[in-house]
Amino acid sequence: MIRIAVLGCGRIGAMHAANIAAHPRAALAGVQDIHAPAAAAVSAGTGAPVFPSAEAVFASAEVDAVLIATATDTHADLLEMAVASGKPVLCEKPVDLSLERVNRCAATIAGTTVPVQLGFVRRFDPGHRAVRRAIEAGEIGELHQVVITSRDPGLAPEAYLKVSGGILRDMTIHDLDMARFILNEEVTHVFATGSRLVDPALMERLDDHDTVTVVLTTSGGKQAIITNSRRATYGYDQRVEALGSGGMAISGNRRPHEMTLHSARFTNRAEPLLNFFIERYREAFDAEITEFVDAIEGARAPSVGFEDGRMALVLAEAALKSVAEGRLVAVREIA
Repeated sequence: MIRIAVLGCGRIGAMHAANIAAHPRAALAGVQDIHAPAAAAVSAGTGAPVFPSAEAVFASAEVDAVLIATATDTHADLLEMAVASGKPVLCEKPVDLSLERVNRCAATIAGTTVPVQLGFVRRFDPGHRAVRRAIEAGEIGELHQVVITSRDPGLAPEAYLKVSGGILRDMTIHDLDMARFILNEEVTHVFATGSRLVDPALMERLDDHDTVTVVLTTSGGKQAIITNSRRATYGYDQRVEALGSGGMAISGNRRPHEMTLHSARFTNRAEPLLNFFIERYREAFDAEITEFVDAIEGARAPSVGFEDGRMALVLAEAALKSVAEGRLVAVREIA
């Protein structure tokens, strides 16, 4: 059993702690949060001990690995501490909102053999992975276009949006990583446009956007189109489509069940889409922990690592520059 401690006991940290506790090949070694009541609540629900500090986690011989789910501005520091202590680390995205800080972190951990995994959980969704496998197997011929739809059911609270880094660093970054995963070819150019349509006054105040479209192009001419919105009244909209010379592969939305109703008055009436990311990516979160355990047991690099996190932020910065300047941006301008 790989003994994993969780740093950060907010919504996603609490979910990870429960998933680790239930995993057949992992054990929850303990939890830690600067907000003591949050750590106590997760401890009560899982039976795991509470560590007094992150330093105590890294020093403990009872901890084999760590999962970082703390506030974004602590990720890089904690990741560096984990590597320095020799403990494999799974870090939620992003490593940091500052590319400069991410690059410094990359330099600090350069050459390490300690497994470092980034929390791009959508790579582990069964449907999304099946799209990638179909492309690799040649089932749709030569890949030409990828279309990624990612829309939240509603705006997050203002307090969250203020510190999120903006829609492109916070939300689109998942889709930028998914585009790299499906394209399997590095992006060379980015064009993005942003609008304030859901809550114009709030977006103006935060200097952010709530509706964006991003177009990515690779050196081979492959394209990826990403559409994001902070409000989809019909639920959490998550779709991936890959078009090739010989066909198309689609990973669609998820519902509580697949029963549909048909009558003289309507057809295909179905349950609403699953509400948000924890429900939609339930299986993917489990598979993410399995990948982490596999990497530790095999003493190998995880399939989604630090450089994937850095490159997703590079693309987000290119998209931000494109929105600000209204032009196509070469990735080399950022990287």
